[in-house]
Amino acid sequence: MNGPEAGVADRDGSATPSGVPGTARAREEGPTDLRLVPPALAVWAAAALALGLPGRWVAAGTAVCAAVALALLAAASAAGSRRAAVPSGSGRAASSAGGSRAAPPAGRKRAVAAGAVLLCAAAGGATAGLHGADVRRGPVPGLAQEHARVDAEVRVTSDPRPTRPGVRGSHSTPPMLLLDADITEVAAPDGHRTRVRTPVLLMVSPGDDRARWQELLPSTRLRVGGRLSPPAHEGERLAAVLRVDTEGQPRITGSPTAVQRAAGELRSGLREATDGLDADPRALLPGLVVGDTSRVPPELHDAFKATDLTHLLAVSGANLSILLFLLIGPPGSALNSERRGLAPKLGISLRGTALIGGGLTLIFIVVCRPEPSVLRAAACGLITLLAIGTGRRRSLIPALAAAVVLLVLYDPWLARSYGFLLSVLATGALLTLAPRWSAALQRRGMPVRFAEVLAAAAAAQAVCAPVVLVLASRVSLVAIPCNLLAEFAVAPATVFGFAALAVAPVAPPVAELLARVAGWPAGWIASVARTGADLPGAEAPWPGGWAGAALLALLTVLAVLLAPRLIRRPWLCLAAALLLVLVVLRPVPLTRIMTGWPPPGWAFALCDVGQGDAMVLAAGEGTGVVVDAGPDPRSVDRCLRDLGVTRVPLVILTHFHADHVRGLPGVLRGRAVGAVQTTSLDEPPEQAAFVRRTAAAARVATVRAVAGERRRAGPLDWRVLWPRDGPGGAGEPGEPGR
Repeated sequence: MNGPEAGVADRDGSATPSGVPGTARAREEGPTDLRLVPPALAVWAAAALALGLPGRWVAAGTAVCAAVALALLAAASAAGSRRAAVPSGSGRAASSAGGSRAAPPAGRKRAVAAGAVLLCAAAGGATAGLHGADVRRGPVPGLAQEHARVDAEVRVTSDPRPTRPGVRGSHSTPPMLLLDADITEVAAPDGHRTRVRTPVLLMVSPGDDRARWQELLPSTRLRVGGRLSPPAHEGERLAAVLRVDTEGQPRITGSPTAVQRAAGELRSGLREATDGLDADPRALLPGLVVGDTSRVPPELHDAFKATDLTHLLAVSGANLSILLFLLIGPPGSALNSERRGLAPKLGISLRGTALIGGGLTLIFIVVCRPEPSVLRAAACGLITLLAIGTGRRRSLIPALAAAVVLLVLYDPWLARSYGFLLSVLATGALLTLAPRWSAALQRRGMPVRFAEVLAAAAAAQAVCAPVVLVLASRVSLVAIPCNLLAEFAVAPATVFGFAALAVAPVAPPVAELLARVAGWPAGWIASVARTGADLPGAEAPWPGGWAGAALLALLTVLAVLLAPRLIRRPWLCLAAALLLVLVVLRPVPLTRIMTGWPPPGWAFALCDVGQGDAMVLAAGEGTGVVVDAGPDPRSVDRCLRDLGVTRVPLVILTHFHADHVRGLPGVLRGRAVGAVQTTSLDEPPEQAAFVRRTAAAARVATVRAVAGERRRAGPLDWRVLWPRDGPGGAGEPGEPGR
C-alpha cells in the first residue's frame, strides 16, 4: 500500500499550494486534529470482534457499552447544569479568572469523550451483530453443514476471477472461476423452495464455456445447481461455498442492470484497446486502472508480491485521488483549493466542483468495483468535496477517521478485511509520519521532491510490512526502492488509462492510441516488479503470524528511534547500505563462505520441487543445464538462485507431464536461456502448448530432440537416444514417465 498512493497522499499532507515544505504548513494549521480517531478505532474494533461472537454475547456487550456511555453522558450533562446554575458572583465563579467558566472542566471533557467512544463501539457492535445474524439466517448454512446438493437462483455480486492452475499428478488442473453471489431462492433436496438473501461463493469449472462465464456482470441472475459446503473460516461474509456442477453455459434468468452494463462496456472497451500492447502492459494496464487482473499471469503477480507492489493491482485509492486532483488540485484548505486543478480554468463554481467530483467518485466506484481501498478513498474524497461545497476548512486525518466510521457502519465486514486495514494504515502513515520524515530529510539537505517521495514510501512500508507479514511470512527487502521507481509512472499510466477507458465506447482508435501511451509507463512498472523480484535476496523469510508481525513492528520502531543518531554518522549509514546491497544481491562467493552452499566444484543438483523432477547440471561458472522444471515455478527458481545459476544454455524437458514442465516460468525468470528442448510426443497436448506458449512469451526458442543428436555445454557432452524416427518411434503415451 505504498507506491502511487504514497506519493499522492504525501504531497497532500506535506506541501502547501506554493510548494512550501510540510513544516511550514504544520505551523500554519496547528496540531493535527485527532478527536475522531478514538471513535473510529472503537467502531472498527467492536465490529471486528462482534462478527466472530455468538449473537447473545454481541447483544450483551452492546447493551453494556450503551448503558455505560449513557451514564457518562448523563453525569457530564448534570455536572454542566450544576455549573451553569452557580451564581455569577459566587466564590467559585470569582475564583475562576479570565473567563474560565466558559471552559468545561477536564473531567467532564473526558467523560463526554469516553461516552462518545463507547456509543460508537455499541453502534459498531450492533451493526456487525445484525449483519452476522443476517448471514446465518435461513436454510443455507444448515444445508452447507450437511454438504447438501441444491438448485438455486443467485444474483452475481462480483466479476468472475480465475484461480491459479494447479498440478495433480501428471496433469494440471484448469483454473476455476470464483464469483461472489447472493442466493435469492434455494431448493433443498426434498424439493422445498425458500426465498432468501444469503451470500455465497460460487466455484465454477466452466470447461469449454469459460468465455461465457467470464462475461458475467454483477447483478446478473443465474439458475445453478451444485453442492454446498461451509466456508473455510467462521465469521466470514459468506454463509456457504457452492460448487456448481451444472455443465454448459450459464443459465441466465435475469440481465444485469443498465448501470452494470455500462460499466461492463467501459471495462471491456479498455481491454480491447490494450489488445495490441506487449504482454506485460496488456496484462497490467486494466488492473492498474480498474482492478481487472484477469490477464495478469501468475509469474507477474508473484513479482508484484515480492516487491510489495500489489496495491497497484487492487485499484489503489491513489487512482481516484489522481482524478480528483485533476479537477480540484491538491487539497490544502477549502479557501484555496478551488484555485487549483481544472475546475477554475473551466469556470466551475465551488458547488459545481463538488457535484462534479461527487459524480466522478460514484462512477469510479461502479466501474472499479467497491474494493476496500476504493471505498476508503471515495469516502475521504466525498468528505473533502463536501468541505469544498460548504467553504469550510478540512483536515485529512479527521476525514480518514470519519471515512472509517461510515464505511464500517455501512459494511462491518470491512473491519476484518486485510485490504481495508492496509489501505487505512498506509493513508494514515502518509498523513502523519511522511510529512515529518520528509521535513527531517530536507533539513539534512535532501531535495524537496525526492525527500517527499522517499518519506512517503518508507512511512507506508513501515506501517504496512507487519500486516503483510501476517499474510505472507516474508519481508520484501526491495519494496521501498521498487515503489520509488514505480511511483513516477503511476500517474501518467492512470490518467491516460482512464482517458482510454472513457473514449473507448465512442472512438476505439483514439482509445487504442491512448492505451499505447499509457502502456509505456505500465510496462515500466512491470519491468520494475520483474527486475526487483529477480534479485536473489528480494525476499527474506520471517516468522509468520501476529507474533512475527509484532517482532517486525518492534524492530521498525527501534530503527525509527535510532535513525537520527545513525544519520549523524555517515560511515554507519554507508555500512548499513552496503550490507543491505550484499543481502539483496547475494553474490555466490560470499554466500558460499557464509552457508557452504553451493559446494565448490559441484557437478549436478536435484532440486526439491515436491512431486516431479528438476535437475541442474553444472556447465561452468554461473551456468547450468536444467533437466525438467518440476511443478512449481517458485521452487525451481529458488533452487537455481541458491546455486547461483544465471545462464541456462539449454532446458531439457523429458516429457510434458505437468509435474515436469509447470515450473518452466521459474527457470526462465531473470536468466539468459538459450533454448528449450522437448520430446516430439505432445502428450498431454495442453501441457505441450503451455511450454511453447511460455517459451514464446520469454522469446526463447523451442526445439525438438532428434535421436542421435549430440550437444555440448561447457564440460557437458550428451547424445539423444529417444525418440526414434519412423512409425512407433515416439513410444507409447506412458513411456516418457518411466
